[in-house]
Formats: sequence, C-alpha cells, structure tokens
Amino acid sequence: MVATIPACLLVASAGIIFLFVTPGVAQDDISAKVDRYIKDEMQKQQIPGLSLAVIKAGQIILAKGYGFANVEHQVPVKPETIFQSGSVGKQFTATAVMILVEEGKIKLDDSISKHLDNTPKSWKGITVRHLLTHTAGMIMYPKNLNLREDYTEDELLNQAASIPLTFQPGEKWSYSNLGYFVLGIMISKLTGKFYGDFIQERIFKPLGMNTARVINEADIIPNRAAGYRLENGKLKNQEWFSPTFNSTADGSLYLTVLDMAKWDTALYGEKILKRSSLDQMWTAVKLNDGKTYPYGFGWQLYEAQGGRVIYHGGGWQGFTSFIGRYVDDKLTVVVFANLAQANPGNIANEVAAIYGAPPIK
Repeated sequence: MVATIPACLLVASAGIIFLFVTPGVAQDDISAKVDRYIKDEMQKQQIPGLSLAVIKAGQIILAKGYGFANVEHQVPVKPETIFQSGSVGKQFTATAVMILVEEGKIKLDDSISKHLDNTPKSWKGITVRHLLTHTAGMIMYPKNLNLREDYTEDELLNQAASIPLTFQPGEKWSYSNLGYFVLGIMISKLTGKFYGDFIQERIFKPLGMNTARVINEADIIPNRAAGYRLENGKLKNQEWFSPTFNSTADGSLYLTVLDMAKWDTALYGEKILKRSSLDQMWTAVKLNDGKTYPYGFGWQLYEAQGGRVIYHGGGWQGFTSFIGRYVDDKLTVVVFANLAQANPGNIANEVAAIYGAPPIK
C-alpha cells in the first residue's frame, strides 16, 4: 500500500511526469516495478506504444509514456501523447446527459420519444435511463450500417429506428453502442449544438482538459498517436472509418492521460455535477425483475470483499483504453494503448495491485 502523499512538487522530464515525495515513501521502487511490468507486458502483447497515469486522491503520482506513438517515424509516447478513447468516452456522454438532468431539461425516466421526432412505437417504453445503462434492447450496430459512409444525425436515427428491439426495455442488460449514438443525437436536439461542442464547453474547458476533443483526422493535432492492429502476427496501420463514426457519442474522443487525471480529480468534487448525480451514475442498474446488473451511467461497477472499483474500457480504430477508479484506496489507473488487440484493463489491474489496490477478478 502506498502511503498518503504529502505536499509535493510536480516535475516533468524526458517524457515522464512524477512527484517528489518524502524519503520514507518508496515511490522509486514502486515505479521501477511498474516499469518492469509494463515493458514485459508490452512485449508479450506486442503493443507499440502505451501511456500510463497513476493518480492518488486526485494527485498524479506517475504519468509516463512507453514505446512508440508512431512506429514508422519512431516517435516516442509521452504523457502528452493523444490517444483515441474508445468507449471510455461514454462516461462523458453520460455526464453531459446528467448536466441536462440537473438543469431540468430532461428527466432520466422520460421516454426518449418525448425528445426525438418520428420514433417507432417500440421506442415509447425506452427511457433515457435505459439508454445510459444499456438496458433499452438496442443492438451494438445495425447490420447494414457502413462504417465507411457518412450519415446525417437524422439518417443515423432512422437506421437505429428501423431495427427491432432484442428485448423489452429494462428486461436485461446488453451493451449497445447504438444506444449511445441516440444519446448524442438527443443532446444535440436538446441543446441546439453538436454533442461534442457541448461536452467541450461544459466539461473539458472548465476542467482544463485542453487536449480533449472529438476525433478529427483531417485536423493537424500535435502529439497525436497512430493506431495499429495485428494481422497474422504482423503490425498494420489502423482500419479507416468515416468522419461520422469518429464523431458519435459512444466514445469518439481524443484524450491524454493528463486530461484523464484532471477528470479524475474533478470526480472527487462537484465542479461539473452534484455528488447526488455522480452517485446515480455509479449505482448498479435495477432490471424489471428487481435484480441488478453492475453497470451505471457510462461506468462499469465491481465490488468484492477487497473493495469497490468504478471502471470502463474501450477500443476503436487501432486503440484501446481503460480507466479504473479503485475507490477505497482513492487510487486511479489510466492506460491508453495504440493496438487494437491490447488488453489495457489487465495492465491497469496489475498496476493497481502493485500500488496495493484490490484487483478486479
């Protein structure tokens, strides 16, 4: 277990950000153990590049890059390197919804048909809460959806509406990117602005998450990593998807581990949301039969004798991601990797264990 960190100084050097602490804290020994583990695991998983942040009670205790952000140009990963979020981005969409709930513009138990035009009859029983918790009965993606074609929001909504529900809303849990597509469109309808602009204005800017933004492959973006995949054991560049599917609300964001550290710090306070709203986001969804499933609003939940973990992973376009908040230890681990087949969740879990937090099993 790492001792509580006293007053300290944040220092950046050679792509590493770390905290000087009192001599009694064996931070250097722990960091060296983390380094050995990360390098071994990257070799095993064939991960080109990885960015790691460890945060204790809202303070960064380690932020470091490993390997290459761009293999072709041999550009090393730094804490400032920008990765794609994958579904880690869902927590920001869920937060945007909760901002609107706090403002009285929407209610969690509103039918989504109240806020969207021309929805099918089968959607009348779907609430905002159902979309947030993946209990609406929607599928991952429509079968006929071409991820290399651009769609307007209305076209995307029509595609979603044409697909029969796989179960009655609230009956069970089934992960659905489509549900979060719809949430993004709903945010646009309610605010009159693109959901990405809304979260930029209401979340990223207030928290100083200066490099967080919606994916845009056309823009010149400093420190952007390249994404990769393994094909028959050989490293290949990421697959290409259209601008539409790099801007949907299921997790199409650019983030650094430093952005995520600011986000983690904010979750201890009430700068963005009231504590009561955050507690709702971190409460297991209750199904129609009274049973619960360990998922809140854009967050997965784990609880065992060793403690509670609030977490989420993601993967998209040659990138994988993970944030784990080991609540009882006030420890957070963020891992971004630029390989589609990487398992950042396992890596974060092992790093948390090095720091004394209970692992997710």
